[in-house]
Amino acid sequence: MRVIICGAGQVGYGIAEKLATENNDVTVIDRSPHLVNAIRDTLDVRGFVGHGSHPDVLARAGADEADMLIAVTLYDEVNMVACQVAHSLFNLPTKIARIRSQTYLAKHWSNLFSRDHLPIDVIISPEVEVGEMVLRRLAQPGAVETIPFADDKVTVLGIVCDENCPVIDTPLRQLTELFPDLNAIVVGVFRNGNLFVPRSADQMMAGDLVYVMTDTGRVKRTLTIFGKQETLGSRVVIGGGGNIGHYVAHHLEKRNPRAKIKVIEMDRDRAVEIAEALDRTVVLHGSAMDDVILKEADIAEADTMLALTNDDKVNILSCVMAKKLGCRRAMSLLNDSAFPPLVRTIGIDAFVDPRAVTISRILQHVRRGRIRNVHTIQNGAAEVIEAEALETSPLVGRPLRELDLPGGIRIGAILHGGEVIVPTGASQIRKGDRLVIFAIANQVHRVEQMARVSLEYF
Repeated sequence: MRVIICGAGQVGYGIAEKLATENNDVTVIDRSPHLVNAIRDTLDVRGFVGHGSHPDVLARAGADEADMLIAVTLYDEVNMVACQVAHSLFNLPTKIARIRSQTYLAKHWSNLFSRDHLPIDVIISPEVEVGEMVLRRLAQPGAVETIPFADDKVTVLGIVCDENCPVIDTPLRQLTELFPDLNAIVVGVFRNGNLFVPRSADQMMAGDLVYVMTDTGRVKRTLTIFGKQETLGSRVVIGGGGNIGHYVAHHLEKRNPRAKIKVIEMDRDRAVEIAEALDRTVVLHGSAMDDVILKEADIAEADTMLALTNDDKVNILSCVMAKKLGCRRAMSLLNDSAFPPLVRTIGIDAFVDPRAVTISRILQHVRRGRIRNVHTIQNGAAEVIEAEALETSPLVGRPLRELDLPGGIRIGAILHGGEVIVPTGASQIRKGDRLVIFAIANQVHRVEQMARVSLEYF
């Protein structure tokens, strides 16, 4: 696939890195010579310095032969115009744009992005995607990751196994025997910096981060079995009143009428603006790293601290201070991939990576075959992929034990006729079933082949 990426920032780099490692023909455009040189020096991609919406720059980048344009610059208007130019002048088939401003996305203006106006095939809104991820994590405080699939019927949970976890040192094959009603399966284990798909004889160890795929109706039961019986808190302090902080506070007000929410915002004008927009939320003007402000927000009585500013260091420090002052849990936004390995050692309970959320949404549309959803795990070390089983798929009609799947792939759930099935060796996949698959990065292409219509792979 030939892909042009407009924008060489963190998201653009992450997409280019992922696609380049899968032998796609990738070209990156950015106005910064420094960013373009950095991406050319480290990745097997072409780079052009210029404006991503200028016709001459797109022409030099090969837009007339490209299959997809992904516009993820810092500016909504540049992303939109780049898609328009790619459509009108180069007839480029698929155009994806990141759009941050919510006014463009209002339902009242939903016709704006039709082919007759601004022809954008897929719109990614990071604030909405990240805000929903934060709300999901908040709703399941025992998990460090909560990822929905199959119309929310299947959930992938990231669970840290501590010393008190009841199921550590237990072979995975025994979990079904011990808990026959569990309807869940361990599909991945992150241990000592290594992510792998476990075998039935493997055991979970203290300190492991395990990825469990389960029927959404069994999420609480699953967390209880892993010793995570934390209750949903109603006292929340949010550090940062930007777009994401405002989104989370607004939807918390709507979804939990009993929630007591306080937002700490550094910019006075912004603090006044969101105070007027929110109904029951208390907004404090000040720094989330100021212990006086944190105490004024009653952080010692809070169930959760959400650090949602644009500065990773502010987020980390405010979480550490909140925990020190008595807050039960702390969750942080982290953009820099260098920070996540540190969070557990300094007491931060969970984090959300906005870059990974955006990349996951884009990969959903890059992946070939009948791919419905994609989420990257551990900075791209693995992917959870939701795919539809087609009649031509080699998975259809044979017991799973006969499929001889590679070691880095695990089918964790089958959605058949609206029912979630945790597969066994005797399970058979039928045409139209939806599969949720955990795949180590170097096996993702095999999953794509399984989901292809074309017979050339079979």
